[in-house]
Amino acid sequence: MTESRFHFSEEAPLRWGVIGCGSVAEKKSVPAYKSTTGFRVDMVMRRDAQKAEDYAKRHHIPKWTTNADEIINNPNIDAVYVATPPDTHKFYALKVAAAGKVCCVEKPMAPTYEDSLVIYEAFQAKNIPLFIAYYRRSLPRFLKIKHWLDNGLIGEVRHIHWHKTKAPNEIDLSKKYNWRTDATIARGGYFDDLASHGLDLFVFLLGNIKNANGLGTNQLDLYSAFDAVAANWIHENGITGTGSWNFGTYHRTDKVEIFGSMGSIRFAVLDEAPIELENASGLQVLEIPHPAHIQEFHVENIKNYLLQESKHPSTGKTSLHTSWVMEKILERS
Repeated sequence: MTESRFHFSEEAPLRWGVIGCGSVAEKKSVPAYKSTTGFRVDMVMRRDAQKAEDYAKRHHIPKWTTNADEIINNPNIDAVYVATPPDTHKFYALKVAAAGKVCCVEKPMAPTYEDSLVIYEAFQAKNIPLFIAYYRRSLPRFLKIKHWLDNGLIGEVRHIHWHKTKAPNEIDLSKKYNWRTDATIARGGYFDDLASHGLDLFVFLLGNIKNANGLGTNQLDLYSAFDAVAANWIHENGITGTGSWNFGTYHRTDKVEIFGSMGSIRFAVLDEAPIELENASGLQVLEIPHPAHIQEFHVENIKNYLLQESKHPSTGKTSLHTSWVMEKILERS
């Protein structure tokens, strides 16, 4: 590799600013940035001043603001993590690109493929690293599954199927506002938020998808977005895939099965569950727990990429493809 243009260390760390410090930033992500050697979180932003100050104090972050520009244009901030709802990802990401700073954006990249493409091209034009928080690509549990696949332990892969269901929650039933089910922000509702994780992971495991289609509908009339989606797709290597996501069922289900010519692999995308490999050697069941802060390996990989020690599995380019797949599934609905 050529010498990295990023130089930072524990003594002179890369200084991060965070735009949006809600539920995801509470445990999943920001603590991972804080605990990564060579990284430091120096400033957070939230529109609610009281909540921004409270978050900064509890997480021992020196500065807070209600104005994202104070982070983006701050000469003492080197990189920006955008952890706001998807409808503002493009707005903030383009500002970060204009400022010439490293950026990580929460998933999905944007509500539409068109907006995702604009974000991707802005960072490409300036040759600035862009990462998207599809952190499952970095988790040991799913890397083990990739190892099984890459080593042919189920033979030639034929098909993958994911069945994901859950019951409406209290917010759904009360019809209170929730941006995750607002069609103007997330047309697919929980499909956008949750299925994007799985579809991105399947691309990581099995290769890019060359065609996809599907349909969405609203069965419960609890919110404006879809609450049921069904889809099928085909990967570039000929592997077929199907999925069904319903957010109005009686119970919670999260089951994936990959079928091969000599066996199968079973796992959950979102739930805590063992991974299973079944072939001629028998049934192997492994428990591989996630880290306490689930973005830990994703963030560590950002550091390694910037130091040119390794590639990162979730970049603007890979995430743009996931945005395209999501759009293809819903485009006829």
